[in-house]
Amino acid sequence: MQELVKRINELAAVDKQRGLTEEEKTEREKLRKEYVKRFREGFKKNILDNMYIVDEEGNKKKVVKGKKR
Repeated sequence: MQELVKRINELAAVDKQRGLTEEEKTEREKLRKEYVKRFREGFKKNILDNMYIVDEEGNKKKVVKGKKR
């Protein structure tokens, strides 16, 4: 993930200095999509999969995707 961020930042610096070629713009778009994909996967794994709801009586219930009350 750090490599993605580093390269995205490099392309941002180049864009400010001289602008990007079409090839660099394509690379930047691909890297951004990959970054967002990995971020979402990590967020789901680290946050949402470990989320519980506690009711008034102190009972913990695991949050399940797509399940509505």
